[in-house]
Amino acid sequence: MQAKSRAVNRLTLREQVLESLREAIVSGELRPGSILTEVELAERFDVSRGTVREALRTLQNSQLIAGDARGTLRVHVPDEREIHEVYRVRAALEGLALREIIASPARHQHAARLRELLPPDGGNLTFVEALDVDLAFHEELCRMSGNATLLASWTSLEDRMRIVLLASGRTEPIELMGRAHHAPIVDALDAGDLHRATDLIYEHMDIAAAQWTIDWRAAAS
Repeated sequence: MQAKSRAVNRLTLREQVLESLREAIVSGELRPGSILTEVELAERFDVSRGTVREALRTLQNSQLIAGDARGTLRVHVPDEREIHEVYRVRAALEGLALREIIASPARHQHAARLRELLPPDGGNLTFVEALDVDLAFHEELCRMSGNATLLASWTSLEDRMRIVLLASGRTEPIELMGRAHHAPIVDALDAGDLHRATDLIYEHMDIAAAQWTIDWRAAAS
């Protein structure tokens, strides 16, 4: 019984370290490219290097950190190909979500809810705060589809989406993240215009991929 208790405690500690590191990465506290060392992290969290190693292995499996040829671990830095791939997958998933919602008898109620979640234009939000609002809107769009597999696929990409945007090096929101780029999608959904709604979501993702690629190049230079 005592042995089981120790095992549960070790697992809990690993989970705590893992979640702390994941949160630091997706919030931008640890920027893309930041080096992670077992010794430093073990001292920071006051845990064993083995506990840290397990957490880092999980983060590697989730593609949030990556190792180089010398074994140095860094917060993952996306390349141009990954940026475009992530946004193409998002377009496909959210396009399907729009199809499901438009076919639903609750379409108008869903549209009203999405209007409540529209990101603000301007304001005093930080980049990370605006990112949270933006992604919450798109996640709710997927949730409203009623397709659990679709939603799970989208949420499995969320941390990588955040790293893509954080790699831009921006500290303030841009127009693309505001209401003007999201409201037309809701209007088309509310009107039941699947063709326009789908065109708009693909256009939105294409513009986003192009913008973040430009920013990525600037940050990398």
